[in-house]
Amino acid sequence: MRPVPSDSQDSPSTPTPDTTSLDAGQRVAPSRTEPLVATATRPLGGPLGEHAAVGRHWFWSPLRVCLLLAVLALTLGWFGKAACIQQFVNDQGQAELDWRSGRPYVAMCYSDVVPLYTAERLDRDDTFPYATSWVENEGTDREQVRYMEYPVLTGLFQWVNAKLAHAWDDVAAAGWLPGALPVAVYFNITALFLAAAWLVTVWAVARTARRRPWDAALVAVSPLVAVHAFTNFDTIAAAFAATGLLAWSRRKPALAGLLLGIGAAAKMYPLLLLGPLLVLCLRAGKLREWTTTALVTAGTWLVVNLPFMLFLRQGWEEFFRLNTERGMDPDSIYNVIAHFTGWLGFDGQLAHGETPSWLNTVSGALFLICCAGVAYLALTAPVRPRLAQLCFLVVAAFLLTNKVWSPQYSLWLVPLAVLAIPRWRLLLGWMLIDALVWAPRMFYYLGTDNKGLPEDWFLGTVVVRDLAVILLAVLVIREIYRPSEDLVRAGGEDDPMGGVLDRAPDVVVVRKPVRSR
Repeated sequence: MRPVPSDSQDSPSTPTPDTTSLDAGQRVAPSRTEPLVATATRPLGGPLGEHAAVGRHWFWSPLRVCLLLAVLALTLGWFGKAACIQQFVNDQGQAELDWRSGRPYVAMCYSDVVPLYTAERLDRDDTFPYATSWVENEGTDREQVRYMEYPVLTGLFQWVNAKLAHAWDDVAAAGWLPGALPVAVYFNITALFLAAAWLVTVWAVARTARRRPWDAALVAVSPLVAVHAFTNFDTIAAAFAATGLLAWSRRKPALAGLLLGIGAAAKMYPLLLLGPLLVLCLRAGKLREWTTTALVTAGTWLVVNLPFMLFLRQGWEEFFRLNTERGMDPDSIYNVIAHFTGWLGFDGQLAHGETPSWLNTVSGALFLICCAGVAYLALTAPVRPRLAQLCFLVVAAFLLTNKVWSPQYSLWLVPLAVLAIPRWRLLLGWMLIDALVWAPRMFYYLGTDNKGLPEDWFLGTVVVRDLAVILLAVLVIREIYRPSEDLVRAGGEDDPMGGVLDRAPDVVVVRKPVRSR
Protein backbone atom coordinates (compact mmCIF):
# COMPACT_ATOMS: atom_id res chain seq x y z
CA MET A 1 0.00 0.00 0.00
CA ARG A 2 1.08 3.58 -0.66
CA PRO A 3 1.75 5.41 2.64
CA VAL A 4 -0.41 8.39 3.50
CA PRO A 5 1.34 11.67 2.57
CA SER A 6 2.81 13.49 5.53
CA ASP A 7 0.63 16.57 5.02
CA SER A 8 -2.53 14.46 5.27
CA GLN A 9 -1.32 12.88 8.52
CA ASP A 10 -1.54 16.28 10.17
CA SER A 11 -5.16 16.79 9.08
CA PRO A 12 -6.63 13.40 8.10
CA SER A 13 -10.19 14.75 7.96
CA THR A 14 -9.51 17.02 4.98
CA PRO A 15 -7.26 15.18 2.53
CA THR A 16 -6.11 16.93 -0.60
CA PRO A 17 -6.20 15.26 -4.02
CA ASP A 18 -2.97 13.30 -4.40
CA THR A 19 -2.66 10.70 -7.11
CA THR A 20 0.63 11.71 -8.64
CA SER A 21 2.62 9.10 -6.72
CA LEU A 22 0.34 6.18 -7.43
CA ASP A 23 1.68 3.18 -9.27
CA ALA A 24 0.03 2.52 -12.63
CA GLY A 25 -1.81 -0.53 -11.31
CA GLN A 26 -2.82 0.84 -7.90
CA ARG A 27 -6.46 1.59 -7.17
CA VAL A 28 -7.46 5.19 -6.49
CA ALA A 29 -9.23 5.67 -3.15
CA PRO A 30 -11.79 8.52 -3.39
CA SER A 31 -11.73 8.98 0.39
CA ARG A 32 -8.17 10.21 -0.02
CA THR A 33 -8.51 12.14 -3.24
CA GLU A 34 -12.03 13.63 -3.01
CA PRO A 35 -12.86 16.00 -0.12
CA LEU A 36 -16.58 15.24 -0.51
CA VAL A 37 -16.03 11.50 -0.10
CA ALA A 38 -13.60 12.07 2.75
CA THR A 39 -16.22 14.07 4.61
CA ALA A 40 -18.90 11.45 3.92
CA THR A 41 -16.70 8.70 5.39
CA ARG A 42 -16.31 10.38 8.79
CA PRO A 43 -19.25 8.51 10.40
CA LEU A 44 -17.63 5.27 9.17
CA GLY A 45 -14.20 5.98 10.57
CA GLY A 46 -12.75 8.45 8.10
CA PRO A 47 -10.72 8.07 4.91
CA LEU A 48 -8.98 4.84 3.96
CA GLY A 49 -6.13 4.29 6.38
CA GLU A 50 -2.49 3.49 5.84
CA HIS A 51 -2.85 -0.16 6.85
CA ALA A 52 -6.25 -0.86 5.28
CA ALA A 53 -6.52 -4.33 3.75
CA VAL A 54 -7.68 -3.25 0.32
CA GLY A 55 -9.06 -5.93 -1.98
CA ARG A 56 -9.08 -8.72 0.61
CA HIS A 57 -12.74 -8.90 1.55
CA TRP A 58 -14.27 -12.19 0.48
CA PHE A 59 -17.35 -10.56 -1.06
CA TRP A 60 -17.48 -6.75 -1.07
CA SER A 61 -15.53 -5.25 -3.92
CA PRO A 62 -15.87 -1.71 -5.34
CA LEU A 63 -17.96 -3.10 -8.20
CA ARG A 64 -20.37 -4.93 -5.91
CA VAL A 65 -20.73 -1.91 -3.65
CA CYS A 66 -21.48 0.26 -6.69
CA LEU A 67 -24.06 -2.24 -7.93
CA LEU A 68 -25.72 -2.25 -4.50
CA LEU A 69 -25.83 1.55 -4.52
CA ALA A 70 -27.36 1.41 -8.00
CA VAL A 71 -30.05 -0.99 -6.79
CA LEU A 72 -30.91 1.42 -3.98
CA ALA A 73 -31.04 4.41 -6.35
CA LEU A 74 -33.17 2.49 -8.85
CA THR A 75 -35.50 1.39 -6.08
CA LEU A 76 -35.89 5.03 -5.07
CA GLY A 77 -36.57 5.83 -8.73
CA TRP A 78 -39.29 3.18 -8.91
CA PHE A 79 -40.98 4.56 -5.80
CA GLY A 80 -40.86 7.98 -7.43
CA LYS A 81 -42.85 6.67 -10.40
CA ALA A 82 -45.11 4.31 -8.43
CA ALA A 83 -47.64 7.05 -7.66
CA CYS A 84 -48.60 7.03 -11.35
CA ILE A 85 -49.61 3.36 -11.38
CA GLN A 86 -52.03 3.59 -8.46
CA GLN A 87 -55.61 2.69 -9.28
CA PHE A 88 -59.11 3.53 -8.10
CA VAL A 89 -62.63 2.26 -8.80
CA ASN A 90 -64.67 4.67 -10.90
CA ASP A 91 -68.42 5.27 -10.74
CA GLN A 92 -69.02 2.36 -13.13
CA GLY A 93 -67.27 -0.01 -10.75
CA GLN A 94 -64.22 -0.40 -12.98
CA ALA A 95 -60.61 -0.05 -11.90
CA GLU A 96 -58.50 2.52 -13.70
CA LEU A 97 -55.34 4.53 -13.19
CA ASP A 98 -55.70 7.31 -10.65
CA TRP A 99 -54.49 10.28 -12.70
CA ARG A 100 -57.11 12.62 -11.24
CA SER A 101 -56.24 16.19 -10.26
CA GLY A 102 -53.08 16.19 -12.36
CA ARG A 103 -51.43 13.46 -10.28
CA PRO A 104 -48.58 12.79 -12.81
CA TYR A 105 -47.46 16.40 -12.48
CA VAL A 106 -48.29 17.14 -8.85
CA ALA A 107 -46.60 13.92 -7.71
CA MET A 108 -43.91 14.37 -10.40
CA CYS A 109 -44.27 10.68 -11.23
CA TYR A 110 -44.89 11.00 -14.97
CA SER A 111 -43.35 8.31 -17.18
CA ASP A 112 -43.78 7.85 -20.92
CA VAL A 113 -44.00 4.11 -20.30
CA VAL A 114 -47.52 4.37 -18.86
CA PRO A 115 -49.39 6.37 -21.55
CA LEU A 116 -47.51 4.65 -24.39
CA TYR A 117 -49.05 1.33 -23.36
CA THR A 118 -52.35 2.44 -24.87
CA ALA A 119 -51.05 5.15 -27.23
CA GLU A 120 -48.91 2.60 -29.12
CA ARG A 121 -51.76 0.05 -29.02
CA LEU A 122 -49.72 -2.30 -26.86
CA ASP A 123 -52.79 -3.06 -24.75
CA ARG A 124 -54.24 -5.11 -27.61
CA ASP A 125 -53.39 -8.74 -28.37
CA ASP A 126 -53.43 -8.43 -32.17
CA THR A 127 -50.75 -5.78 -32.62
CA PHE A 128 -47.16 -5.82 -33.82
CA PRO A 129 -44.83 -2.79 -33.94
CA TYR A 130 -44.53 -1.10 -37.35
CA ALA A 131 -47.35 -3.27 -38.74
CA THR A 132 -50.18 -1.95 -36.58
CA SER A 133 -51.45 1.49 -37.50
CA TRP A 134 -54.13 3.81 -36.18
CA VAL A 135 -55.66 7.15 -37.14
CA GLU A 136 -54.84 10.17 -35.02
CA ASN A 137 -57.07 13.26 -34.90
CA GLU A 138 -59.65 11.44 -37.01
CA GLY A 139 -62.17 13.68 -38.71
CA THR A 140 -60.06 16.84 -38.42
CA ASP A 141 -57.65 18.60 -40.75
CA ARG A 142 -54.81 17.06 -38.70
CA GLU A 143 -55.91 13.49 -39.35
CA GLN A 144 -52.91 11.23 -39.76
CA VAL A 145 -52.04 7.53 -39.89
CA ARG A 146 -49.63 6.65 -37.10
CA TYR A 147 -47.28 3.76 -36.29
CA MET A 148 -44.84 2.87 -33.52
CA GLU A 149 -42.64 5.96 -33.14
CA TYR A 150 -39.49 4.40 -31.68
CA PRO A 151 -36.43 2.73 -33.26
CA VAL A 152 -36.74 -0.97 -33.92
CA LEU A 153 -35.22 -2.49 -30.79
CA THR A 154 -37.03 -0.08 -28.48
CA GLY A 155 -40.30 -0.81 -30.27
CA LEU A 156 -39.77 -4.56 -29.95
CA PHE A 157 -38.78 -4.11 -26.32
CA GLN A 158 -42.10 -2.45 -25.60
CA TRP A 159 -44.02 -5.11 -27.53
CA VAL A 160 -42.34 -8.03 -25.71
CA ASN A 161 -43.01 -6.42 -22.34
CA ALA A 162 -46.65 -5.94 -23.31
CA LYS A 163 -46.91 -9.64 -24.18
CA LEU A 164 -45.38 -10.53 -20.83
CA ALA A 165 -47.91 -8.26 -19.12
CA HIS A 166 -50.76 -9.98 -20.96
CA ALA A 167 -49.41 -13.38 -19.92
CA TRP A 168 -49.16 -12.19 -16.31
CA ASP A 169 -52.76 -10.99 -16.47
CA ASP A 170 -53.93 -14.37 -17.76
CA VAL A 171 -52.11 -16.26 -15.00
CA ALA A 172 -53.41 -13.79 -12.39
CA ALA A 173 -56.95 -14.38 -13.63
CA ALA A 174 -56.45 -18.08 -12.85
CA GLY A 175 -55.44 -17.18 -9.29
CA TRP A 176 -51.74 -18.05 -9.52
CA LEU A 177 -50.36 -14.50 -9.39
CA PRO A 178 -51.44 -11.22 -7.78
CA GLY A 179 -53.61 -9.18 -10.09
CA ALA A 180 -53.34 -5.53 -11.09
CA LEU A 181 -54.20 -3.26 -13.97
CA PRO A 182 -52.38 -4.54 -17.09
CA VAL A 183 -50.70 -1.15 -17.55
CA ALA A 184 -49.29 -1.34 -14.01
CA VAL A 185 -47.93 -4.83 -14.67
CA TYR A 186 -46.49 -3.60 -17.96
CA PHE A 187 -44.76 -0.69 -16.24
CA ASN A 188 -43.23 -2.91 -13.56
CA ILE A 189 -41.93 -5.44 -16.08
CA THR A 190 -40.46 -2.63 -18.16
CA ALA A 191 -38.90 -1.02 -15.08
CA LEU A 192 -37.26 -4.33 -14.15
CA PHE A 193 -35.47 -4.58 -17.49
CA LEU A 194 -34.59 -0.88 -17.55
CA ALA A 195 -33.06 -1.24 -14.09
CA ALA A 196 -31.05 -4.26 -15.25
CA ALA A 197 -29.76 -2.20 -18.18
CA TRP A 198 -28.52 0.53 -15.84
CA LEU A 199 -26.80 -2.06 -13.65
CA VAL A 200 -24.97 -3.20 -16.78
CA THR A 201 -23.98 0.43 -17.37
CA VAL A 202 -22.55 0.71 -13.85
CA TRP A 203 -20.66 -2.56 -14.35
CA ALA A 204 -19.22 -1.39 -17.67
CA VAL A 205 -18.08 1.97 -16.25
CA ALA A 206 -16.38 0.29 -13.28
CA ARG A 207 -14.54 -2.09 -15.60
CA THR A 208 -13.58 0.68 -18.00
CA ALA A 209 -12.27 3.00 -15.28
CA ARG A 210 -9.74 0.35 -14.15
CA ARG A 211 -7.75 2.13 -11.40
CA ARG A 212 -10.79 4.26 -10.53
CA PRO A 213 -13.60 1.68 -10.07
CA TRP A 214 -15.16 3.76 -7.30
CA ASP A 215 -16.04 6.43 -9.87
CA ALA A 216 -18.82 4.08 -10.99
CA ALA A 217 -20.55 5.01 -7.73
CA LEU A 218 -21.37 8.35 -9.36
CA VAL A 219 -23.18 6.48 -12.13
CA ALA A 220 -24.94 4.35 -9.53
CA VAL A 221 -26.24 7.10 -7.24
CA SER A 222 -26.73 9.89 -9.76
CA PRO A 223 -29.86 11.94 -9.01
CA LEU A 224 -30.63 11.66 -12.72
CA VAL A 225 -31.00 7.90 -12.29
CA ALA A 226 -33.47 8.28 -9.44
CA VAL A 227 -35.55 10.71 -11.52
CA HIS A 228 -35.25 9.44 -15.10
CA ALA A 229 -34.27 5.76 -15.16
CA PHE A 230 -37.94 4.91 -15.76
CA THR A 231 -39.07 8.07 -17.54
CA ASN A 232 -38.45 6.46 -20.93
CA PHE A 233 -36.38 3.63 -22.40
CA ASP A 234 -32.93 5.26 -22.59
CA THR A 235 -31.10 3.01 -20.15
CA ILE A 236 -31.08 0.30 -22.84
CA ALA A 237 -29.03 2.32 -25.31
CA ALA A 238 -26.87 3.63 -22.45
CA ALA A 239 -25.99 0.04 -21.50
CA PHE A 240 -25.00 -0.91 -25.05
CA ALA A 241 -22.99 2.30 -25.47
CA ALA A 242 -21.13 1.70 -22.19
CA THR A 243 -20.39 -1.95 -22.97
CA GLY A 244 -19.34 -0.99 -26.50
CA LEU A 245 -16.79 1.44 -25.08
CA LEU A 246 -15.67 -1.23 -22.62
CA ALA A 247 -15.09 -3.65 -25.50
CA TRP A 248 -13.07 -0.99 -27.32
CA SER A 249 -10.98 -0.43 -24.19
CA ARG A 250 -10.22 -4.17 -24.17
CA ARG A 251 -8.96 -3.95 -27.77
CA LYS A 252 -11.95 -5.72 -29.28
CA PRO A 253 -13.06 -3.38 -32.09
CA ALA A 254 -15.44 -5.88 -33.70
CA LEU A 255 -17.27 -6.55 -30.43
CA ALA A 256 -17.39 -2.81 -29.80
CA GLY A 257 -19.02 -2.31 -33.20
CA LEU A 258 -21.54 -5.07 -32.49
CA LEU A 259 -22.60 -3.50 -29.20
CA LEU A 260 -22.71 0.03 -30.57
CA GLY A 261 -24.78 -1.19 -33.53
CA ILE A 262 -27.31 -2.86 -31.24
CA GLY A 263 -27.43 0.29 -29.13
CA ALA A 264 -28.03 2.40 -32.23
CA ALA A 265 -30.96 0.15 -33.14
CA ALA A 266 -32.49 1.08 -29.78
CA LYS A 267 -31.59 4.79 -29.79
CA MET A 268 -29.45 6.56 -32.38
CA TYR A 269 -27.07 8.35 -30.01
CA PRO A 270 -24.42 5.54 -29.74
CA LEU A 271 -23.56 6.37 -33.36
CA LEU A 272 -22.22 9.71 -32.13
CA LEU A 273 -19.36 7.88 -30.41
CA LEU A 274 -17.89 6.83 -33.74
CA GLY A 275 -16.89 10.44 -34.45
CA PRO A 276 -14.46 10.81 -31.50
CA LEU A 277 -13.08 7.36 -32.30
CA LEU A 278 -12.41 8.44 -35.87
CA VAL A 279 -10.36 11.54 -35.06
CA LEU A 280 -8.38 9.81 -32.32
CA CYS A 281 -7.65 6.82 -34.56
CA LEU A 282 -6.61 9.25 -37.30
CA ARG A 283 -4.14 10.94 -34.94
CA ALA A 284 -2.77 7.60 -33.73
CA GLY A 285 -2.75 5.90 -37.14
CA LYS A 286 -5.27 3.26 -36.06
CA LEU A 287 -7.80 3.68 -38.86
CA ARG A 288 -7.91 -0.05 -39.49
CA GLU A 289 -9.38 -0.69 -36.04
CA TRP A 290 -11.82 2.21 -36.43
CA THR A 291 -12.95 0.88 -39.81
CA THR A 292 -13.64 -2.51 -38.26
CA THR A 293 -15.74 -0.95 -35.52
CA ALA A 294 -17.61 1.35 -37.91
CA LEU A 295 -18.38 -1.40 -40.44
CA VAL A 296 -19.58 -3.82 -37.75
CA THR A 297 -21.70 -1.04 -36.21
CA ALA A 298 -23.33 -0.25 -39.55
CA GLY A 299 -23.77 -3.91 -40.40
CA THR A 300 -25.35 -4.73 -37.04
CA TRP A 301 -27.74 -1.81 -37.30
CA LEU A 302 -28.66 -2.85 -40.84
CA VAL A 303 -29.26 -6.49 -39.90
CA VAL A 304 -31.64 -5.46 -37.12
CA ASN A 305 -33.49 -2.90 -39.27
CA LEU A 306 -33.48 -4.58 -42.69
CA PRO A 307 -36.55 -6.83 -42.23
CA PHE A 308 -38.61 -3.83 -41.17
CA MET A 309 -37.19 -1.66 -43.95
CA LEU A 310 -38.20 -4.27 -46.54
CA PHE A 311 -41.54 -5.52 -45.28
CA LEU A 312 -42.87 -2.80 -42.93
CA ARG A 313 -41.27 0.25 -44.49
CA GLN A 314 -44.01 2.77 -43.78
CA GLY A 315 -44.11 1.84 -40.11
CA TRP A 316 -40.31 1.73 -39.91
CA GLU A 317 -40.05 5.27 -41.33
CA GLU A 318 -42.34 6.69 -38.63
CA PHE A 319 -39.45 7.35 -36.23
CA PHE A 320 -37.49 9.29 -38.85
CA ARG A 321 -40.57 11.17 -40.09
CA LEU A 322 -41.54 12.34 -36.62
CA ASN A 323 -38.02 13.48 -35.82
CA THR A 324 -37.90 15.47 -39.05
CA GLU A 325 -41.30 17.09 -38.57
CA ARG A 326 -40.99 17.62 -34.84
CA GLY A 327 -40.79 21.20 -33.59
CA MET A 328 -38.63 22.50 -30.79
CA ASP A 329 -38.74 20.69 -27.46
CA PRO A 330 -39.66 22.68 -24.33
CA ASP A 331 -36.19 21.88 -22.93
CA SER A 332 -34.28 23.07 -26.00
CA ILE A 333 -32.25 26.25 -26.20
CA TYR A 334 -34.36 27.28 -29.21
CA ASN A 335 -37.49 27.34 -27.09
CA VAL A 336 -35.64 29.49 -24.55
CA ILE A 337 -34.68 31.92 -27.33
CA ALA A 338 -38.20 31.95 -28.77
CA HIS A 339 -39.80 32.60 -25.38
CA PHE A 340 -37.52 35.29 -24.02
CA THR A 341 -36.83 37.13 -27.30
CA GLY A 342 -40.06 36.55 -29.22
CA TRP A 343 -37.99 35.56 -32.23
CA LEU A 344 -40.64 34.00 -34.49
CA GLY A 345 -37.99 32.39 -36.67
CA PHE A 346 -37.94 29.56 -34.17
CA ASP A 347 -41.71 29.28 -33.77
CA GLY A 348 -42.51 25.69 -32.81
CA GLN A 349 -46.20 25.91 -33.74
CA LEU A 350 -46.28 24.08 -37.06
CA ALA A 351 -49.12 23.42 -39.42
CA HIS A 352 -50.08 19.81 -40.04
CA GLY A 353 -47.40 17.99 -42.03
CA GLU A 354 -45.09 21.01 -42.10
CA THR A 355 -41.41 20.39 -41.53
CA PRO A 356 -39.43 22.97 -39.50
CA SER A 357 -36.80 23.15 -42.23
CA TRP A 358 -34.99 26.19 -40.90
CA LEU A 359 -34.87 24.83 -37.36
CA ASN A 360 -33.55 21.50 -38.65
CA THR A 361 -30.90 23.29 -40.69
CA VAL A 362 -29.76 25.55 -37.86
CA SER A 363 -29.56 22.77 -35.27
CA GLY A 364 -27.76 20.47 -37.70
CA ALA A 365 -25.29 23.15 -38.75
CA LEU A 366 -24.49 24.13 -35.16
CA PHE A 367 -23.84 20.52 -34.24
CA LEU A 368 -21.53 20.03 -37.22
CA ILE A 369 -19.62 23.19 -36.27
CA CYS A 370 -19.20 21.83 -32.73
CA CYS A 371 -18.01 18.48 -34.12
CA ALA A 372 -15.45 20.30 -36.28
CA GLY A 373 -14.27 22.12 -33.18
CA VAL A 374 -13.90 18.86 -31.28
CA ALA A 375 -11.94 17.36 -34.18
CA TYR A 376 -9.63 20.38 -34.24
CA LEU A 377 -9.20 20.06 -30.49
CA ALA A 378 -8.31 16.37 -30.85
CA LEU A 379 -5.68 17.03 -33.51
CA THR A 380 -4.06 20.10 -31.92
CA ALA A 381 -3.94 19.14 -28.24
CA PRO A 382 -0.42 18.74 -26.86
CA VAL A 383 -1.30 15.19 -25.77
CA ARG A 384 -3.87 13.08 -27.53
CA PRO A 385 -7.17 13.51 -25.62
CA ARG A 386 -8.73 10.59 -23.87
CA LEU A 387 -11.64 8.93 -25.68
CA ALA A 388 -14.05 9.63 -22.82
CA GLN A 389 -13.27 13.34 -23.00
CA LEU A 390 -14.15 13.61 -26.68
CA CYS A 391 -17.22 11.39 -26.36
CA PHE A 392 -18.55 13.64 -23.60
CA LEU A 393 -17.92 16.77 -25.67
CA VAL A 394 -19.67 15.39 -28.75
CA VAL A 395 -22.75 14.11 -26.90
CA ALA A 396 -22.98 17.34 -24.86
CA ALA A 397 -22.74 19.37 -28.08
CA PHE A 398 -25.50 17.27 -29.62
CA LEU A 399 -27.84 17.86 -26.68
CA LEU A 400 -27.09 21.58 -26.47
CA THR A 401 -27.61 22.20 -30.20
CA ASN A 402 -30.41 19.72 -30.84
CA LYS A 403 -34.03 20.89 -31.14
CA VAL A 404 -35.05 18.12 -28.73
CA TRP A 405 -33.64 17.55 -25.24
CA SER A 406 -36.07 15.20 -23.59
CA PRO A 407 -35.27 15.09 -19.86
CA GLN A 408 -34.15 11.44 -19.91
CA TYR A 409 -31.53 12.24 -22.55
CA SER A 410 -29.33 13.55 -19.74
CA LEU A 411 -28.73 9.92 -18.79
CA TRP A 412 -26.58 9.65 -21.92
CA LEU A 413 -24.08 12.04 -20.38
CA VAL A 414 -23.75 10.38 -16.98
CA PRO A 415 -21.32 7.52 -17.82
CA LEU A 416 -19.34 9.69 -20.22
CA ALA A 417 -19.03 12.55 -17.73
CA VAL A 418 -17.84 10.22 -14.97
CA LEU A 419 -15.16 8.74 -17.23
CA ALA A 420 -14.18 12.10 -18.71
CA ILE A 421 -13.93 14.30 -15.63
CA PRO A 422 -14.23 12.27 -12.41
CA ARG A 423 -14.52 15.20 -10.01
CA TRP A 424 -17.18 14.10 -7.57
CA ARG A 425 -18.44 17.40 -6.18
CA LEU A 426 -18.59 18.96 -9.62
CA LEU A 427 -20.45 16.06 -11.22
CA LEU A 428 -22.89 15.62 -8.37
CA GLY A 429 -23.65 19.34 -8.53
CA TRP A 430 -24.43 19.16 -12.25
CA MET A 431 -26.50 15.98 -11.86
CA LEU A 432 -28.52 17.53 -9.06
CA ILE A 433 -29.20 20.67 -11.10
CA ASP A 434 -30.20 18.60 -14.13
CA ALA A 435 -32.47 16.35 -12.07
CA LEU A 436 -34.16 19.33 -10.40
CA VAL A 437 -35.29 20.63 -13.81
CA TRP A 438 -37.92 17.89 -13.60
CA ALA A 439 -39.85 19.70 -10.83
CA PRO A 440 -40.54 23.01 -12.64
CA ARG A 441 -41.13 21.06 -15.84
CA MET A 442 -43.92 19.04 -14.21
CA PHE A 443 -45.52 22.09 -12.62
CA TYR A 444 -45.25 23.99 -15.90
CA TYR A 445 -47.17 21.15 -17.57
CA LEU A 446 -49.71 21.31 -14.76
CA GLY A 447 -50.61 24.81 -15.96
CA THR A 448 -51.01 28.08 -14.14
CA ASP A 449 -54.79 27.58 -14.05
CA ASN A 450 -54.14 24.56 -11.81
CA LYS A 451 -51.66 26.39 -9.59
CA GLY A 452 -48.69 25.34 -11.70
CA LEU A 453 -45.63 27.40 -12.63
CA PRO A 454 -45.36 29.87 -15.50
CA GLU A 455 -43.05 28.96 -18.36
CA ASP A 456 -40.43 31.51 -17.30
CA TRP A 457 -39.59 29.54 -14.16
CA PHE A 458 -39.19 26.31 -16.08
CA LEU A 459 -37.05 27.84 -18.81
CA GLY A 460 -34.90 29.56 -16.21
CA THR A 461 -33.91 26.18 -14.79
CA VAL A 462 -33.26 24.95 -18.33
CA VAL A 463 -30.76 27.78 -18.80
CA VAL A 464 -29.02 26.88 -15.53
CA ARG A 465 -28.85 23.23 -16.63
CA ASP A 466 -27.35 24.20 -19.99
CA LEU A 467 -24.79 26.45 -18.31
CA ALA A 468 -23.79 23.58 -16.00
CA VAL A 469 -23.19 21.28 -18.99
CA ILE A 470 -21.23 24.02 -20.77
CA LEU A 471 -19.11 24.48 -17.65
CA LEU A 472 -18.28 20.77 -17.63
CA ALA A 473 -17.36 20.95 -21.31
CA VAL A 474 -15.08 23.93 -20.68
CA LEU A 475 -13.31 22.08 -17.86
CA VAL A 476 -12.86 19.01 -20.08
CA ILE A 477 -11.31 21.21 -22.78
CA ARG A 478 -9.06 22.83 -20.17
CA GLU A 479 -7.81 19.42 -19.02
CA ILE A 480 -7.23 18.36 -22.63
CA TYR A 481 -4.88 21.30 -23.12
CA ARG A 482 -3.45 20.89 -19.61
CA PRO A 483 -3.17 17.10 -19.17
CA SER A 484 -1.28 17.57 -15.90
CA GLU A 485 -4.60 18.62 -14.34
CA ASP A 486 -6.40 15.48 -15.58
CA LEU A 487 -7.12 13.25 -12.57
CA VAL A 488 -7.16 10.11 -14.71
CA ARG A 489 -3.67 10.82 -16.07
CA ALA A 490 -2.30 12.02 -12.73
CA GLY A 491 -1.02 8.56 -11.81
CA GLY A 492 0.80 7.96 -15.08
CA GLU A 493 -2.02 6.44 -17.14
CA ASP A 494 -2.64 7.50 -20.72
CA ASP A 495 -6.17 6.48 -21.73
CA PRO A 496 -7.83 3.56 -19.88
CA MET A 497 -10.70 3.58 -22.39
CA GLY A 498 -8.42 4.00 -25.37
CA GLY A 499 -7.78 0.36 -26.21
CA VAL A 500 -5.41 0.39 -29.18
CA LEU A 501 -5.06 4.15 -28.63
CA ASP A 502 -3.63 3.74 -25.15
CA ARG A 503 0.01 4.91 -25.23
CA ALA A 504 0.07 4.72 -29.01
CA PRO A 505 2.42 7.22 -30.70
CA ASP A 506 0.93 10.06 -32.72
CA VAL A 507 0.97 9.85 -36.50
CA VAL A 508 -1.17 12.81 -37.58
CA VAL A 509 -0.99 16.00 -35.53
CA VAL A 510 -2.03 19.51 -36.54
CA ARG A 511 0.13 21.96 -34.68
CA LYS A 512 -1.27 25.37 -33.87
CA PRO A 513 0.78 28.21 -35.33
CA VAL A 514 3.12 29.88 -32.85
CA ARG A 515 3.00 33.67 -32.86
CA SER A 516 6.35 35.38 -33.14
CA ARG A 517 7.14 37.93 -30.46
